[in-house]
Amino acid sequence: MVTGEKMKKKMIVGVIAVFFILLSIFLIVEKNHQKEKEDHKRAQEKVELVKDLTAPFLAEKKVSDYIEHLEGTLMDDYMIDTSKLGKQKVIFEFVDEKKSKLNYTFEIEVKDITPPFTTIGKTYSVVRGSDKNFVDKIFCGDDQDSHPKCTIEGDYDLEKSGNYPVVFKAVDKSGNVLEKEITLRVYDKGSGGSSTSNKTRTEYSDIVKNHKNGSTLIGLDVSKWQGDIDFDTLKKEGVEFIMLRIGSSRGTGGEYYEDSYFKRNIENALRVGIPVGIYFYSYANTEELAKKDAEWVIEQVKGYQVDLPIAFDWEDWSSFNSYGISFYDLTKVANAFLKTIEDAGYQGMLYSSKYYLENVWLKKNYPVWLAHYTSKTDYNGDYRIWQLCSNGKIKGIYGNVDIDILYLKENN
Repeated sequence: MVTGEKMKKKMIVGVIAVFFILLSIFLIVEKNHQKEKEDHKRAQEKVELVKDLTAPFLAEKKVSDYIEHLEGTLMDDYMIDTSKLGKQKVIFEFVDEKKSKLNYTFEIEVKDITPPFTTIGKTYSVVRGSDKNFVDKIFCGDDQDSHPKCTIEGDYDLEKSGNYPVVFKAVDKSGNVLEKEITLRVYDKGSGGSSTSNKTRTEYSDIVKNHKNGSTLIGLDVSKWQGDIDFDTLKKEGVEFIMLRIGSSRGTGGEYYEDSYFKRNIENALRVGIPVGIYFYSYANTEELAKKDAEWVIEQVKGYQVDLPIAFDWEDWSSFNSYGISFYDLTKVANAFLKTIEDAGYQGMLYSSKYYLENVWLKKNYPVWLAHYTSKTDYNGDYRIWQLCSNGKIKGIYGNVDIDILYLKENN
């Protein structure tokens, strides 16, 4: 019985102890909750937001862009993620005049306000008898929507030659609309007109004379299309660097193949002391495939000295519609390739023409290799290499070759 009484007392004491522990926890939680309410109220009184709490898709927006007035000091004016459409919470911390840290939460809405883009000009020509699905072959893409709806509106007859005034229309899933008045030219096969070839060539020595200075290197980019190259002669001609095509894949996700002249070109360039860079022609439409592309490239260049960048070259614009990707998707594909390259210790670079750099590629996280065939480029973005012609002439190469300028400091 004595033992039973002691056990009973211990249980009562235990229950009382648990009660007071739970009460203490409750009081602490309640106190913290009360403090949070007070801090929230104080924070509300010290922050005034701007009226417009929206952000365009992929816009560079900081927390401070949405603060009209703040009685205190912002702790971290971070960039807000605007890569996803819809509403999202933004939380920031600030210190008030009493040195107290307060949190403030508000909501913004990310909106897609950019209409789709097309490369179609004022006139689009098709052969009489063409399939009505010819519209699918017209480049039509969007910054955010991977499948914008692209149509041609108006009356025309693909079985009758003539010029038809129509409207090219593209609509993305956010409701943004592109409308472009064009002339649809339906012509008989064989009457498209003859083209004249431009036999003018650009002398390498002229490019050296006009562009060589203390902050530039003048060089070339080559592939199997240049055939057997005399690298000893190129060295004598003053070639200071060379970008080499390493290979490609047989379409999206297809088998990889090496440029048939790659090994010969890289071994001879290095033998004569010409620094080399690499470019890979990609068909990737996912980040996973782009990473796989990069891993293949890295494996091929093992054992070679690659002092210049490894460039991502994506140019299948005529088939872009079939890839089912947005411009944002494509930019992420390029970034996945280049990040893998740089993680392996090499320099990454994005290759593209001025037209697509300005209209398709979004934020460029890596140096740019600009293709713009002109005597003076008006591209406003930053670029590290400028490919200024494809009709270059130099001893050591039979036929045309691309000529490039490498800027030791990023241009623009």
